[in-house]
Amino acid sequence: MNQIRVLLVDDHPVVRAGLRAMLTDFEGITVAAEAADGAAALAALARLRTLGEPVDVVLMDLQMGAGMDGVTATGRIKAGEAGTPGPPVLILTTFDSDADILAAVEAGASGYMLKDAPPDQIRQAVLAAAAGQTALAPEVAARLLGRIRKPEPALSAREIQLLELLATGLGNRAIARQLFISEATVKTHLVHIYGKLGVDNRTAAIAVAAQRRIIRRG
Repeated sequence: MNQIRVLLVDDHPVVRAGLRAMLTDFEGITVAAEAADGAAALAALARLRTLGEPVDVVLMDLQMGAGMDGVTATGRIKAGEAGTPGPPVLILTTFDSDADILAAVEAGASGYMLKDAPPDQIRQAVLAAAAGQTALAPEVAARLLGRIRKPEPALSAREIQLLELLATGLGNRAIARQLFISEATVKTHLVHIYGKLGVDNRTAAIAVAAQRRIIRRG
Protein backbone atom coordinates (compact mmCIF):
# COMPACT_ATOMS: atom_id res chain seq x y z
CA MET A 1 0.00 0.00 0.00
CA ASN A 2 1.40 3.37 -1.03
CA GLN A 3 1.85 5.84 1.79
CA ILE A 4 0.00 9.17 1.58
CA ARG A 5 2.68 11.80 2.06
CA VAL A 6 1.55 14.82 4.10
CA LEU A 7 3.13 18.25 4.55
CA LEU A 8 2.25 19.79 7.94
CA VAL A 9 1.98 23.59 7.96
CA ASP A 10 1.47 25.28 11.34
CA ASP A 11 3.39 28.00 13.16
CA HIS A 12 3.24 26.25 16.55
CA PRO A 13 5.93 23.55 16.98
CA VAL A 14 3.92 21.85 19.74
CA VAL A 15 0.87 21.62 17.47
CA ARG A 16 2.98 20.22 14.64
CA ALA A 17 4.49 17.65 17.00
CA GLY A 18 1.04 16.57 18.12
CA LEU A 19 -0.25 16.32 14.56
CA ARG A 20 2.83 14.40 13.47
CA ALA A 21 2.35 11.90 16.31
CA MET A 22 -1.32 11.49 15.46
CA LEU A 23 -0.76 11.05 11.71
CA THR A 24 2.13 8.66 12.24
CA ASP A 25 -0.26 6.36 14.11
CA PHE A 26 -2.50 6.13 11.05
CA GLU A 27 -1.82 3.26 8.66
CA GLY A 28 -1.08 4.47 5.15
CA ILE A 29 -0.16 8.06 6.11
CA THR A 30 3.32 9.48 6.62
CA VAL A 31 4.52 13.03 7.38
CA ALA A 32 6.93 14.01 4.61
CA ALA A 33 7.90 17.44 5.99
CA GLU A 34 6.83 20.34 8.20
CA ALA A 35 6.66 24.10 7.64
CA ALA A 36 6.00 27.03 9.99
CA ASP A 37 4.20 29.25 7.46
CA GLY A 38 2.98 29.46 3.88
CA ALA A 39 6.26 30.59 2.38
CA ALA A 40 8.13 27.71 4.03
CA ALA A 41 5.42 25.35 2.77
CA LEU A 42 5.92 26.49 -0.82
CA ALA A 43 9.68 26.01 -0.46
CA ALA A 44 9.24 22.54 1.04
CA LEU A 45 6.87 21.46 -1.74
CA ALA A 46 9.28 22.65 -4.42
CA ARG A 47 12.23 20.93 -2.73
CA LEU A 48 10.43 17.61 -2.30
CA ARG A 49 9.21 17.70 -5.90
CA THR A 50 12.78 18.29 -7.09
CA LEU A 51 13.89 15.27 -5.05
CA GLY A 52 11.21 13.16 -6.70
CA GLU A 53 9.28 12.88 -3.42
CA PRO A 54 6.10 14.91 -4.08
CA VAL A 55 3.54 15.56 -1.36
CA ASP A 56 0.03 14.07 -1.67
CA VAL A 57 -1.79 16.35 0.80
CA VAL A 58 -0.93 19.65 2.50
CA LEU A 59 -2.44 20.00 5.99
CA MET A 60 -2.59 23.79 6.34
CA ASP A 61 -3.34 26.11 9.25
CA LEU A 62 -4.95 29.49 8.45
CA GLN A 63 -3.21 32.07 10.65
CA MET A 64 0.54 31.73 11.15
CA GLY A 65 1.82 34.78 12.97
CA ALA A 66 3.72 37.22 10.77
CA GLY A 67 4.33 34.55 8.12
CA MET A 68 2.34 33.92 4.96
CA ASP A 69 -1.20 32.89 5.90
CA GLY A 70 -2.89 29.68 4.86
CA VAL A 71 -5.34 31.20 2.38
CA THR A 72 -2.57 32.98 0.47
CA ALA A 73 -0.41 29.86 0.49
CA THR A 74 -3.32 27.70 -0.67
CA GLY A 75 -3.97 30.00 -3.62
CA ARG A 76 -0.31 29.95 -4.62
CA ILE A 77 -0.08 26.17 -4.30
CA LYS A 78 -3.18 25.65 -6.43
CA ALA A 79 -1.81 28.13 -8.97
CA GLY A 80 1.12 25.76 -9.46
CA GLU A 81 3.76 27.95 -7.84
CA ALA A 82 5.43 24.98 -6.12
CA GLY A 83 4.91 22.66 -9.08
CA THR A 84 1.97 21.69 -11.27
CA PRO A 85 -0.40 20.23 -10.41
CA GLY A 86 -0.43 21.53 -6.84
CA PRO A 87 -1.37 18.90 -4.24
CA PRO A 88 -4.74 19.06 -2.46
CA VAL A 89 -4.77 21.45 0.49
CA LEU A 90 -6.74 20.47 3.58
CA ILE A 91 -7.28 23.36 6.00
CA LEU A 92 -6.96 22.43 9.68
CA THR A 93 -7.74 25.39 11.92
CA THR A 94 -9.59 26.67 14.96
CA PHE A 95 -11.54 29.28 12.96
CA ASP A 96 -15.02 28.50 11.62
CA SER A 97 -16.37 31.87 10.51
CA ASP A 98 -18.03 32.25 7.11
CA ALA A 99 -15.24 34.63 6.11
CA ASP A 100 -12.51 32.05 6.80
CA ILE A 101 -14.38 29.15 5.21
CA LEU A 102 -15.29 31.04 2.04
CA ALA A 103 -11.79 32.49 1.65
CA ALA A 104 -10.23 29.02 1.92
CA VAL A 105 -12.69 27.45 -0.51
CA GLU A 106 -12.24 30.26 -3.02
CA ALA A 107 -8.46 29.85 -2.77
CA GLY A 108 -8.84 26.22 -3.83
CA ALA A 109 -8.78 24.25 -0.57
CA SER A 110 -10.03 20.67 -0.96
CA GLY A 111 -11.34 20.53 2.57
CA TYR A 112 -11.80 22.38 5.84
CA MET A 113 -11.44 20.71 9.23
CA LEU A 114 -11.35 22.00 12.80
CA LYS A 115 -8.50 21.17 15.17
CA ASP A 116 -10.82 19.80 17.84
CA ALA A 117 -12.15 17.14 15.45
CA PRO A 118 -11.73 13.49 16.51
CA PRO A 119 -8.51 11.93 15.14
CA ASP A 120 -10.36 9.47 12.91
CA GLN A 121 -12.32 12.34 11.35
CA ILE A 122 -9.05 14.05 10.47
CA ARG A 123 -7.69 10.76 9.10
CA GLN A 124 -10.74 10.32 6.87
CA ALA A 125 -10.37 13.91 5.67
CA VAL A 126 -6.72 13.32 4.70
CA LEU A 127 -7.68 10.15 2.82
CA ALA A 128 -10.54 11.95 1.06
CA ALA A 129 -8.32 14.87 0.04
CA ALA A 130 -5.66 12.49 -1.29
CA ALA A 131 -8.37 10.77 -3.36
CA GLY A 132 -9.44 14.09 -4.87
CA GLN A 133 -12.60 14.37 -2.80
CA THR A 134 -13.93 17.25 -0.71
CA ALA A 135 -13.58 16.90 3.06
CA LEU A 136 -15.57 19.22 5.32
CA ALA A 137 -16.01 19.12 9.08
CA PRO A 138 -19.70 18.54 9.90
CA GLU A 139 -19.90 22.01 11.48
CA VAL A 140 -18.41 23.61 8.37
CA ALA A 141 -20.68 21.68 6.02
CA ALA A 142 -23.67 22.77 8.13
CA ARG A 143 -22.64 26.42 7.89
CA LEU A 144 -22.24 26.23 4.12
CA LEU A 145 -25.60 24.49 3.75
CA GLY A 146 -27.12 27.08 6.06
CA ARG A 147 -25.98 29.85 3.74
CA ILE A 148 -27.79 28.11 0.88
CA ARG A 149 -30.97 27.27 2.77
CA LYS A 150 -31.50 30.47 4.78
CA PRO A 151 -34.53 32.38 3.58
CA GLU A 152 -32.82 35.71 4.20
CA PRO A 153 -30.23 36.80 1.62
CA ALA A 154 -26.71 35.70 2.50
CA LEU A 155 -23.77 38.09 2.40
CA SER A 156 -21.54 37.75 -0.64
CA ALA A 157 -17.84 36.98 -0.28
CA ARG A 158 -17.04 40.62 -1.11
CA GLU A 159 -19.49 41.89 1.51
CA ILE A 160 -17.94 39.61 4.13
CA GLN A 161 -14.48 40.84 3.14
CA LEU A 162 -15.65 44.43 3.55
CA LEU A 163 -17.21 43.63 6.92
CA GLU A 164 -13.93 42.15 8.15
CA LEU A 165 -12.10 45.34 7.21
CA LEU A 166 -14.84 47.38 8.86
CA ALA A 167 -14.31 45.39 12.06
CA THR A 168 -10.64 46.41 12.14
CA GLY A 169 -11.71 50.05 12.46
CA LEU A 170 -10.99 51.17 8.89
CA GLY A 171 -13.06 53.96 7.39
CA ASN A 172 -14.66 53.97 3.95
CA ARG A 173 -11.68 55.57 2.22
CA ALA A 174 -9.19 53.08 3.67
CA ILE A 175 -11.47 50.15 2.81
CA ALA A 176 -11.79 51.44 -0.76
CA ARG A 177 -7.99 51.51 -1.06
CA GLN A 178 -7.66 47.99 0.37
CA LEU A 179 -10.22 46.53 -2.03
CA PHE A 180 -9.29 48.71 -5.03
CA ILE A 181 -12.81 50.06 -5.37
CA SER A 182 -14.34 53.53 -5.06
CA GLU A 183 -15.74 55.00 -1.86
CA ALA A 184 -19.13 55.12 -3.57
CA THR A 185 -18.93 51.35 -4.12
CA VAL A 186 -18.03 50.86 -0.46
CA LYS A 187 -21.11 52.83 0.56
CA THR A 188 -23.28 50.78 -1.78
CA HIS A 189 -21.95 47.56 -0.27
CA LEU A 190 -22.65 48.89 3.22
CA VAL A 191 -26.26 49.64 2.30
CA HIS A 192 -26.67 46.05 1.09
CA ILE A 193 -24.92 44.67 4.19
CA TYR A 194 -27.10 46.68 6.56
CA GLY A 195 -30.21 45.50 4.74
CA LYS A 196 -29.22 41.85 4.87
CA LEU A 197 -28.28 41.99 8.55
CA GLY A 198 -31.27 44.10 9.57
CA VAL A 199 -29.18 46.92 11.05
CA ASP A 200 -28.67 50.60 10.29
CA ASN A 201 -25.06 51.33 11.29
CA ARG A 202 -21.58 49.81 11.12
CA THR A 203 -21.26 49.09 14.84
CA ALA A 204 -24.43 47.02 14.81
CA ALA A 205 -23.37 45.32 11.57
CA ILE A 206 -20.07 44.21 13.12
CA ALA A 207 -21.81 42.98 16.28
CA VAL A 208 -24.43 40.96 14.40
CA ALA A 209 -21.86 39.54 11.97
CA ALA A 210 -19.65 38.40 14.86
CA GLN A 211 -22.64 36.94 16.73
CA ARG A 212 -23.64 34.91 13.66
CA ARG A 213 -20.00 33.91 13.08
CA ILE A 214 -19.98 35.56 9.66
CA ILE A 215 -16.73 37.21 10.73
CA ARG A 216 -14.37 36.33 13.57
CA ARG A 217 -15.24 37.55 17.02
CA GLY A 218 -13.00 40.33 18.24
